[in-house]
Amino acid sequence: MIQVENMTFGYGKERPIFSRLSLTFREKFNVIIGPNASGKSTFLKCLFGLLPAAGKIFYDGQDVKTMSHEEKMARIAYLPQEETKAAGFTVFEAVLLGRLPRLRWKVNDEDTAAVMRVLSLLHLEALAFVPFARLSGGQQKLVSIAQTLVREPHLVLMDEPTNSLDLQKQFELCETVRTISQAHGITFIMVLHDLGLAARFADEIFIFAPGGGLYAHGKPTAVIHPAMLREVYGVDAEVLRDESGIPIVAARASLRSHCGENLPSERKMC
Repeated sequence: MIQVENMTFGYGKERPIFSRLSLTFREKFNVIIGPNASGKSTFLKCLFGLLPAAGKIFYDGQDVKTMSHEEKMARIAYLPQEETKAAGFTVFEAVLLGRLPRLRWKVNDEDTAAVMRVLSLLHLEALAFVPFARLSGGQQKLVSIAQTLVREPHLVLMDEPTNSLDLQKQFELCETVRTISQAHGITFIMVLHDLGLAARFADEIFIFAPGGGLYAHGKPTAVIHPAMLREVYGVDAEVLRDESGIPIVAARASLRSHCGENLPSERKMC
């Protein structure tokens, strides 16, 4: 369980993005959604300690700020939006670097097995000995994810990991994360823009409001609805349900464009 108490952070003299933000992550696969500039990426950086936010963060009851660097790196992994830079390495070597804190002078069978296991999970095993520089952008993104997972952390923070992935690989990645979280008890906190992926795979969704702060959190069926899409995203949309009851967002129009001139009068905002 991850508890955030009274997180406050802002850049320079600007209005704080977060002001006394408190929330708790109890589920294994958590997804943060919200419009641009709502503080999603900033929140992950504060959570990992890359930005000096005020307030407290507890991981399983322990204050993260009291952890040693070694303990924190062993338990928590952070995958930013930026791609891994691994020029000159093969895919296998690039992923192996993820185990650097525990590597010895000689790579042992356990390290090799861990790398191949993660490559197999992400359908990359056929590329194990291909130079990283020869991969497509989407493949390089998957290698970055593999490098994070091979560390076998207890908590993984992922900032928009589906960027640059095609539709099939987006689904496979989210399925893999859900499988790993359930099978190994690893907690994931992932920022996504795709509401369909969030609704289909997340155990719990946290919605950040425009300008920062928490709008709502809960199960996908409880928090994805037309009123939220109007108030948070500024779009007129219908929320359908598939045969399993999973929400499907069908957007009609931006409420900012022409004041929603093609919308019925009761749905216009100006």
